[in-house]
Amino acid sequence: EVFKLARARERRTRDLGSVRCIKDEGGRVLVEDAKVRERWQGYFCKLFNGEGLDVSRPFERLAREEQQNYRPDRPISRDKVKEALKKMKSGKAVGLDSIPVEVWKCLGEDGVAW
Repeated sequence: EVFKLARARERRTRDLGSVRCIKDEGGRVLVEDAKVRERWQGYFCKLFNGEGLDVSRPFERLAREEQQNYRPDRPISRDKVKEALKKMKSGKAVGLDSIPVEVWKCLGEDGVAW
């Protein structure tokens, strides 16, 4: 019983539901929410759109996103994305994109929009 209690207590101290810090491209640790969010945005932008995209130029980024995400025959609605996120279980293995489900859930509406 003592070991079960100790194991449960140790699991509660692991906070996998939210990302509190992340390293930037230079290896420095970022802890401010705005900078962490900006780093994740840049990471996902490079992951999904290729390495050559400049995140600081929003018009170019939006034009490229619209071009890549345009599917006139079967558009994916935000409601379907939200429903899929609700069905995903935390703590499972990552998919082909190597992004944990917890990251998508933490992003909330921003993640749904991406």
